[in-house]
Amino acid sequence: QGRLDESGGGLVQAGGSLRLSCAASGRTFTPYAMGWFRQAPGKEREFAAAISYSERRTEYADSVKGRFTISRDRAKNMVFLQMNSLKPEDTAVYYCAADMDYYYSNYVNRDARDYDYWGQGTQVTVSS
Repeated sequence: QGRLDESGGGLVQAGGSLRLSCAASGRTFTPYAMGWFRQAPGKEREFAAAISYSERRTEYADSVKGRFTISRDRAKNMVFLQMNSLKPEDTAVYYCAADMDYYYSNYVNRDARDYDYWGQGTQVTVSS
């Protein structure tokens, strides 16, 4: 069993930056692909970014490409989301997710249904 704990959310003005962190914990809990998803009020959860176990491959939603950067520290079992040039439409609860199925080291996953563990979410609010 394992768990994911997000931190780093908050209130920021448009154009500002935030860095989200997600800590994975649990005995022998080794996530492979990891991702960040977000859910705005009244909307469905959507993919934001994902990173492979190897760290060599990343993918981003078109809406965040060029502004967000996903990274991970496998030694510390953590994943991060650096968010720059934030816009009011980035306002959402951001969730960290872990895919526990290994396919190959560069595998990334955009489909929320395939992720096995989820954090509790952290609120990001961007004011205009």
